[in-house]
Amino acid sequence: MEPIIAIPKPRKERKVKGMVEIDFEKCKGCELCTIACKEDALFLSKNINLNGYRYIVSLNENCTGCVNCALVCPDAVITVYRTNPKKKISSHTENIRPDVRQVISTPVYTDLQNMDYI
Repeated sequence: MEPIIAIPKPRKERKVKGMVEIDFEKCKGCELCTIACKEDALFLSKNINLNGYRYIVSLNENCTGCVNCALVCPDAVITVYRTNPKKKISSHTENIRPDVRQVISTPVYTDLQNMDYI
């Protein structure tokens, strides 16, 4: 009988990607973020910071920008950025001429004088 070998499924390509920034000097390596990350984008480094802690590093290729890691971080050292998919330009904006501009020549001061202030 041959041993059963588990083959990992290929990761699904997503439109929204993320990028994680970690303040290495403030990270204490509690690994709460690695537990919260479902995409395995965070792991513990072998290096230590100036405070003597092993810190978390990110593998941004796997990040989807779900922000779970930043929400569970007790020291708030994680910042997550998302890249939005390209939006289609709507058809009604194509008809606007770029040389047309609106300029307000005289502001209405009487309206400001009639306002009641608390």
